[in-house]
Amino acid sequence: MTDDPDRHAMKMAKKKAARDKIMATKTDEKGLIIVHTGKGKGKSSAAFGMIFRCIAHDMKCAVVQFIKGGMSTGERDMILDKFSDTCAFHTMGEGFTWETQDRTRDTEMAQAAWEKAKELIRDESNKMVLLDEINIALRYDYLDINDVVTFLAEEKPHMTHVVLTGRNAKEELIEIADLVTEMELIKHPFRSGIKAQIGVEF
Repeated sequence: MTDDPDRHAMKMAKKKAARDKIMATKTDEKGLIIVHTGKGKGKSSAAFGMIFRCIAHDMKCAVVQFIKGGMSTGERDMILDKFSDTCAFHTMGEGFTWETQDRTRDTEMAQAAWEKAKELIRDESNKMVLLDEINIALRYDYLDINDVVTFLAEEKPHMTHVVLTGRNAKEELIEIADLVTEMELIKHPFRSGIKAQIGVEF
C-alpha cells in the first residue's frame, strides 16, 4: 500500500526542514580520530575507501600497515602503481602473529611502524593517515596504548584525520576517538570452507 503523493511530499518536506535545522548547527571542522573495530569483515576495506576519497580529492594521505606482510593486495598495488605521489604507503609488518611466531621481532616491527606513523601524522601536509591493523599490535602489547593515546591527544595536528583499524580496539582508544564503528560478524564464508579470494579480501 502506497501513501498518497501529496501526503508523502508533505511528510518529506517536514523531515527535510528538521534535517536542515540540525545541519545548520554543524559548523565545526576538525581532524577526526576514527576507529574501525569488531569481528566482522570490512574494517580495512572501509578505511581504504576513505583513503581513496582523499586521493580523488587530491589530498595528500598515507598508510602504515602494522601487521600485514608484503603480500600483494589490490589497494596496495594500485596506490604504489598509480598514486604514490599522493599517498605514501608503508608495509611495516611481516605477517600475522600466528605466522611469524616471533614476539620480539613482531614488537620491533610494530615499534618501527609506530615511529613511521608518528612522522607521517606530524607532517601537516598529510590530511589523513591510516594505521591499518594497529589495534592488533596494541592488543598484543607490541605498543603501549598510553603512548598512542597521548600522542593522538597531544601531537596530532588539528586538521589531520587518523584512522585506526583492527579487532579488539582498546577502551582507552575508543574513549578519545571521534568516530568508532564496530563491524559485527553475522556470516562469513570462511566458516563454510571458502578461502580468502582476490577482489574480496585482497
